[in-house]
Amino acid sequence: MSAKSDTNWSIKGELILNCNCTVFCPCVVSLGKHPPTEGYCQAWLGVRIDSGHFNDADLSGLNVGMVLDIPGNMGRGNWTVGAYIDERASEDAYEGILKIFSGQAGGTTGLFSMLVGTFLGAERAPVEYQTEGNKRRLAVGRKIIGEIEPIGGKDEEQEVKVTNTEYWMGADVTIAKANRGRVRAFGRVWDFEGRSAEICQIDWSG
Repeated sequence: MSAKSDTNWSIKGELILNCNCTVFCPCVVSLGKHPPTEGYCQAWLGVRIDSGHFNDADLSGLNVGMVLDIPGNMGRGNWTVGAYIDERASEDAYEGILKIFSGQAGGTTGLFSMLVGTFLGAERAPVEYQTEGNKRRLAVGRKIIGEIEPIGGKDEEQEVKVTNTEYWMGADVTIAKANRGRVRAFGRVWDFEGRSAEICQIDWSG
């Protein structure tokens, strides 16, 4: 699947991710060269789109949930991915989000077109992304139910962050942990409570 260049798109918002790593995900600083703590990566993620478009389709206010199953180092590819796209999306917005998150639209997420070996498909679903204090919650029906919050630091008023990285999602990543992380989706049954999580402000385009 080759990346297309005949589209114009952008997304600004926030991404949360919870994976099976027992400590903070090493992929953020190793850019996928270092193996996950368990030797493989299983994760769910949520994206809140604050503003964005795909060609003429408005993506603002929509949410996305995804499941990722990666057999080893992230940078080696062979990812298995499934997506849930906000049921409120118009047909054009749905198709645009699908192209962005599969890598077909090129740009920031274009690498997905090479890393994803198996795409399990996409479904329209009620994808809820909520913020309460410093906690973030993602709910895709009963398929993904997650809640994460930043870990504590010496200064309780400041989040613990890894900054100025080359991480494709965003340069600054808040280190978090999962209070809940249950997945019952695309044949996967996972529970990542207490495991690694992250929060990232995103500004993607293509």
